[in-house]
Amino acid sequence: MAVQNHPQHHLRFRFPSLHRTGTEQAAATTTTTGRAYVFASLRLAIGFVFLWAFLDKTFGFGYATPSGKGWVDGGSPTKGFLSSVAAGPMESTFHGWAGAGWADWLFMLGLLGVGVALLAGVALRLAAVAGTAMMGLMWVAEWPPAKHLSDGTLSMSSNPFADYHLIYAVVLIALAVAGAGVTWGLGKLWATLPVVRDHTWLR
Repeated sequence: MAVQNHPQHHLRFRFPSLHRTGTEQAAATTTTTGRAYVFASLRLAIGFVFLWAFLDKTFGFGYATPSGKGWVDGGSPTKGFLSSVAAGPMESTFHGWAGAGWADWLFMLGLLGVGVALLAGVALRLAAVAGTAMMGLMWVAEWPPAKHLSDGTLSMSSNPFADYHLIYAVVLIALAVAGAGVTWGLGKLWATLPVVRDHTWLR
């Protein structure tokens, strides 16, 4: 009787290689670079939004702020908006703040500081904190959860929670977490400053 020897097939478990191939490394680099450009573009766009708001309210370019009504002309950057608050738990508080000198200065310095920080790519963590606080207060001022204003008319709110103020706040936080100031910005140079190295919250 003939006995045939069949080759034995051994099942082997193969661990994935910890070393990337050249193609994989190139793909990973491309993805990382693309992500950096996307975050940098987003940072510059949001930075321009804040800086433009500061410039328009300061000089009255005729967009949101009429010509001759700018801050330099004696106008108040907060009076119009805060006086028109018509819903929410802080309605009367905002009316009391409207046009106050301290409120004008804080609001304008916030717009300028956040705008410059984002465009330059520096102090993104501070910008995220300040910008989120500003957006939070503006969200409360507009109070999207309200279906009706204090006079009983419809608020015309399109969403009871999410609006552009919250979106901006989330974007600011994401930019700070991602360290988006390195690409097309001065973030890398900023991080080398002694005071920034000693106080990482300034990054």
